[in-house]
Amino acid sequence: MSRAVLSLGSNLGDPLAQLRSAVQAFSPYLLTVSPVFRTPPWGGVEQAEYLNAVIVVADDEATPEEWLARAQASEAAAGRTREVRWGPRTLDVDVITVDELISDDPRLTLPHPHAHERAFVLVPWWSVEPEASVPGKGRVLELMQALPPQELAAVTLLPGLELRP
Repeated sequence: MSRAVLSLGSNLGDPLAQLRSAVQAFSPYLLTVSPVFRTPPWGGVEQAEYLNAVIVVADDEATPEEWLARAQASEAAAGRTREVRWGPRTLDVDVITVDELISDDPRLTLPHPHAHERAFVLVPWWSVEPEASVPGKGRVLELMQALPPQELAAVTLLPGLELRP
């Protein structure tokens, strides 16, 4: 069984609909879906706030490369273009972890190279898996506690928004 954690984000078009489209695309593999959070943009590009969530998925036969291909297919279906690094996007689906794999493959680095330092990944993930760990980096809770308090405070739960298909 291959198990992956995927981070979802959107700040263009209808962000909630974009997140829902990603959840729908992964529905055959879906184990759990985090609540939706509003988060500030990351990376220094002037843009609107994001909606973010995390999903946990599993498939008997998926390889890490297949999780990446599925993520990219869901982005393409949402009209994702890659024009500005860390710029606005209709949908961003990042493969955060696959099982406990650690890999420095440039096509798919596992775990995601910055997941352990991004509140918009850690907070939604922790909300559905409080005991989770980022392979080679540590427990999600401890990684969250190491972040600047203002970064954690900027990740705002949006109660009542449902992503589950």
